Amino acid sequence: MKRLVAPVVLSALAFAPDARAQTAKPTPAVQEVVVVGQTQQTQNRIDRTVYAVSRDLQATSGTAADILNNIPSVAVDPDGGLSLRGDSNVTVLVDGKPSAQFTGAAKGLSLQQFPASQIERVEVLANPPAQFKAEGSGGVINIITKKTGKTGLSGSGQLTLGDKRRFVAALEGAYNKDRLKLSGGIGLRQDSRQRLSTDDRVAVDPATGVQTPSRQIIDERFRRLVPSIKAGVDYDLDAGQALGGSFSHRELKGVRFFDQNDRVGPATPTASSLRHSDGHDWSSDESRALHFEQKLGRPGETLSIGLQSSTSREQERYLYRNTFAVPSGPATFDDLHLAFAIRKDEFSADYVLPLASGRELKLGYDLEDDHNDFDDNANALTGPGGTASRNTADNHFRYRQRINAVYGQYQAPLGPWRLQAGLRVEQADVAMLQLVGHIPGGRRDVGVYPSLHLDRDIGDTAKLSASLSRRISRPDPEALNPFIDQQNTHNLRAGNPNLLPQDTWSYQLGYSDGRGDLSYGATGYLRFDRNTVTDIVRPIGPDVVLATRANLPNTRAGGIEFNLNGKIGPKLGYGLSGNLFLSQIDASGLGLRGLKSTTGLNLKASLDYRPTAADSAQISVSRADRRLTPQGYLDAVNLLNLGYRRQLRPDWAMVVTVSDAFAGQRQRRLSVTASLTDDYVRRQDSQIVMAGLVYTFGAPKKGKGGGFEYEQ
Repeated sequence: MKRLVAPVVLSALAFAPDARAQTAKPTPAVQEVVVVGQTQQTQNRIDRTVYAVSRDLQATSGTAADILNNIPSVAVDPDGGLSLRGDSNVTVLVDGKPSAQFTGAAKGLSLQQFPASQIERVEVLANPPAQFKAEGSGGVINIITKKTGKTGLSGSGQLTLGDKRRFVAALEGAYNKDRLKLSGGIGLRQDSRQRLSTDDRVAVDPATGVQTPSRQIIDERFRRLVPSIKAGVDYDLDAGQALGGSFSHRELKGVRFFDQNDRVGPATPTASSLRHSDGHDWSSDESRALHFEQKLGRPGETLSIGLQSSTSREQERYLYRNTFAVPSGPATFDDLHLAFAIRKDEFSADYVLPLASGRELKLGYDLEDDHNDFDDNANALTGPGGTASRNTADNHFRYRQRINAVYGQYQAPLGPWRLQAGLRVEQADVAMLQLVGHIPGGRRDVGVYPSLHLDRDIGDTAKLSASLSRRISRPDPEALNPFIDQQNTHNLRAGNPNLLPQDTWSYQLGYSDGRGDLSYGATGYLRFDRNTVTDIVRPIGPDVVLATRANLPNTRAGGIEFNLNGKIGPKLGYGLSGNLFLSQIDASGLGLRGLKSTTGLNLKASLDYRPTAADSAQISVSRADRRLTPQGYLDAVNLLNLGYRRQLRPDWAMVVTVSDAFAGQRQRRLSVTASLTDDYVRRQDSQIVMAGLVYTFGAPKKGKGGGFEYEQ
């Protein structure tokens, strides 16, 4: 724990709205259970669970990945990989709309860079209704960004400093007057990380049975600077029409170094080499959106039209120096250029018609157009900084996808129950081309995706709910690219152009209750998957493996989620949630042992202590249990986060946070087949200490923090 007391420079000049949310304004038709006095407050709606995150102190200087890791049944790994109930096929939306920054290769890094301070709440939809796209067998996570309805000028800012030259600076503001609403913000973040990975393998020659052990050690360090800007405007043209637009831009610039030590053989190696890399990273995420709303004849009858375009680009360059100890030889040099560009355009039209007796009809159309371009090349160099002597690897892959979708959704009382039934029809057309070798491909899938949600009140406080949905998970473009990526010369990667979309049926039944300061609930769920896309590794040499993707015939998952929240006295709140799960994998189609099963328990717990009106302290712990893979398993991961907030004055606050206090983000993957045993362990320098000040202007000096404010 010595690193926890490392000196941290405190400095601040900031302007940001009070982290506490607006007072709750639920619509009369929505039945809700609100939990108070804890890190996250929860609202159970008929088709989703909503978590207000404003009380989470990690929201001050953390990222979306930090916030999501504190939400029940959600996990984010050290690379930003997101999963819900253990399923990584999760669709991430921002304010209900898809974005290129959370698509394919860009998703993980974007979650680790999206500022948590911009998040108002998170909606988790394990069985999404028909109005949401059918993509994502794990469901949908909808990030709702902060907005203010306060008249006049309001805003906030912060400057937070951390260890290893980390810092976060942000300035946000809003101006509302009459029919005009303006909002905007700028931010600057610097992050620094180090990762150490070891990979111990034993490859078996299928012809001779000879075993060849090898070990690879990679020490990786990088620093990233992330500037960002956003702006939005909404204007009521008259009492029945409203027009708005938004823009956001975020860049990442950084340097990345690593040393890769490869050794083949037992105690006396038959091969030993060192590969050093100097790298530069650059990426940008940008989104633009326009929306129009027209109120029609009946009260609440509306037509909404939206147009959104988002782009995500990345460019990386690495210069390598290779030295050889066994057998001895001269140093060699090469470079690698990686680039991709993702563009996502979407047009949507939604019609809402309220009917008599609490009924409602929704109809809609959605057109999504995706363009993905991947361009990589590598060259052998004549010497350090020399000219390229020959091209050694080209990757020019094009992926185009167009999805047309229509949906209908009906909600109505059904005796003591509330019913929400929907049907969505999607047609996806995909065309792809690997320019090197002119390897074309493509497919079309047409599917009907029903959803059904039911809930009813039991007594004054309890609720019973049930739901089902059908979902699809189309392979990421990178997973379809047959090009062999040689960035890591002993760990090659390639896609599989023959992958099929994954088809999923999901069912759940839940119960929740809330009495005073105590609330609790449990949800049982089942998921049946066909053509599940999974990672597999196979040896292609004594010390070289190829990682690729394949479809599994069937997988099944089920479990029970539970949560308990309450208070111990007036000053201490607590939260406990867990997921007791069972998963089954049929890997017979890969030539492996047939049905494999595993059980586990994921747990999350938090304490929120408020000794005075000005002070609050938080501690949260989480454990993601071991997960089954077709060839082995992923080991458990444990996290501990700490936070403290002191309200210095009505408009000034000091916040100190410690992420991953015991450096528990240790990732281990064990794969065992007849021809390979691979034990991979990666330790990440994820223990981060941040401290700073937040200044707020134009917002209420006192109020009820952490509630909900929903659009009607």
